[in-house]
Amino acid sequence: MEAMIKKYQQKFRKAKDEMSKWDELQSRLISQFRNASSIIDRLQVIQNSKNYASLNSVQGIEVAVLQKQMDSLQTILLSMKNTMEEFRAVVLSLDKLQRDGKQLAQGGSNQMNRKQLQQRIGVKPSLTNCMDGLMLLHEMHLAEYLLKSSLVSALSVLALRPNSSDLGAVQQLLVDQPNIVKEEVQYIFDIIFAEEIC
Repeated sequence: MEAMIKKYQQKFRKAKDEMSKWDELQSRLISQFRNASSIIDRLQVIQNSKNYASLNSVQGIEVAVLQKQMDSLQTILLSMKNTMEEFRAVVLSLDKLQRDGKQLAQGGSNQMNRKQLQQRIGVKPSLTNCMDGLMLLHEMHLAEYLLKSSLVSALSVLALRPNSSDLGAVQQLLVDQPNIVKEEVQYIFDIIFAEEIC
């Protein structure tokens, strides 16, 4: 049983690495989103010929500036799509850790009963704690990934019909990560690595 707990702890160390990647991706996505939002906010100003004043004498300036901004926005949206693929890879990795964790407890010639799965030795977590922890980490990150995907899709729609308050609300949702409660994640790791804390 102790050897199995150590195998689970290895899985949680891998999960922690994936969550570090997640945090880096979160910072990148917020930066990309802010850049895209800035361009979207400028589009209405750029499309108003009154804002060009004496530059109106330059033929095609309005179209050229708008095209340049649209190209930049397209590049950022593509970068965001790539970032979302990396988020998806983290979710798939957490899913694999969860499935491997279930197989670890269910595998072998002598399957464990519920009492054995819930048994604790000292401060070490039970196998149930380990399986539930991996499942919760996967579910939290999957739910957050789905929300982020929706927000990135909403940004494309907002580009066509810009509204500053909507952009601000979408950005705040993106920053908040409402499906990942840091305290709950830390609690899971505290249970799994309890003997290292003592």
